[in-house]
Amino acid sequence: MSTALAIASVTAVLRDLLNNGLIDQDISSVLGNVIVSALPPDRIDTSAENAQSQLNLFLYQVTPNAAWRNVGLPSRNADGERISNPPLALNLHYLLTAYGALDLHAEILLGYGMQLLHETPVLPRRAIRTSLALTSHVASGGGLPPQMRALLSSELAEQVEQIKITPEGLNTEEISRLWTAMQTHYRPSAGYQATVVLIESKQSTKSALPVRARNVYAMTFNQPLIEEIGSQAKAGDPILRNQPIVAGQNLVIFGRNLSAVDVRINIGGIEQQPAAADITNEAIIVPIPTELKAGAHGVQVIHFRGMGTPETPHRAFESNLAAFVLRPTIDQATVSFVSGAGPNPIQGTVTLTVDPPIGDDQRVVLLLNQLLPVTSPPDQLKSKSYSFVAPLRTGVSPPSSPPDSTKTIGIAIKGVEAGNYLVRMQIDGAESPMISNAAGQYVGPQIAIA
Repeated sequence: MSTALAIASVTAVLRDLLNNGLIDQDISSVLGNVIVSALPPDRIDTSAENAQSQLNLFLYQVTPNAAWRNVGLPSRNADGERISNPPLALNLHYLLTAYGALDLHAEILLGYGMQLLHETPVLPRRAIRTSLALTSHVASGGGLPPQMRALLSSELAEQVEQIKITPEGLNTEEISRLWTAMQTHYRPSAGYQATVVLIESKQSTKSALPVRARNVYAMTFNQPLIEEIGSQAKAGDPILRNQPIVAGQNLVIFGRNLSAVDVRINIGGIEQQPAAADITNEAIIVPIPTELKAGAHGVQVIHFRGMGTPETPHRAFESNLAAFVLRPTIDQATVSFVSGAGPNPIQGTVTLTVDPPIGDDQRVVLLLNQLLPVTSPPDQLKSKSYSFVAPLRTGVSPPSSPPDSTKTIGIAIKGVEAGNYLVRMQIDGAESPMISNAAGQYVGPQIAIA
């Protein structure tokens, strides 16, 4: 790649190419003294007393090169460290203009200049080195002045792509705008493009170590699909569908393409690995994690495959995300009274022992439904029902410790009439299941408030 001096070096090389070409053609025997310059057209003296034949090469525009502009990007990683020096790729647009001291001199000069550029479509590396050497010619015919000797270090001849010279057609509108902007009189001109100049920084970059081995894996598409989630009380028991899922049970996942060599189940963010004997293509049985709290949870089947050197498990295929509700169970319910008895409304505390434990910030609601005697007259079958919200356990755990949980919670009640009540609770919307008899009537769990 070249340095920032490459733009000036291309102009110097092209000017030298034209100068040497005119000398080789012995153009001075036809036109007299001829000057080859690289000046803005408004700085060329065209007055009658100083008129002379002159061929001028003017760089009027620089544009990005579309083919190279994204090479080496991104140049920095996520930490902001430089990982590459992307080249600045440029196209240089030149205006070759001929000035004549006498009639037809400008046309003759322009013809020779265009022929030289036509016969040199690519700048040879050797020609670039020769032109930038100290023996190069400038307008005065001497060696390079001190301020231009820096061009020797541009490394233009060493850049990966050679400089190509192509004609560039300019219509009358473009020519009019160019010469109007330069605020000088129009002279016979031709447009050329030099491409591509690659300017690259030499800053230090962070380079990754070379790859020692390449691992290529081809896998047939075999994405697992979850269709339904059921439960199993314990190993060997019948698999239940559409039944409450509670702690201590096995989760049963029904679907397609579920089996693989390495299957893992993500249950509410907790990864479980079922036994090989519990995996089939249509169903997977996996224990419910003991640390899972009551509420709604997502389930996903993930197939892992060993990859890399050394071989480590990588995610290969993931199923859709299915959901289930882990419902709390009431193991024990007791009542302690504070005030009220008989016909008076009772105030007290209902203490519940539940599974799974209640975590920090979980919303707990106690639901009471009065049980009426079967012998009650129909006009008196109006049972009472109550709901009580437990205070949130926010801040139970110190900030530096893991979240706390408890299996026992006391919920204050008040204004409850005496009687037997069915007890339910909701934890984050997940409601505890109830016990029914052979006739389909709910019979528990229940407490007596008297």
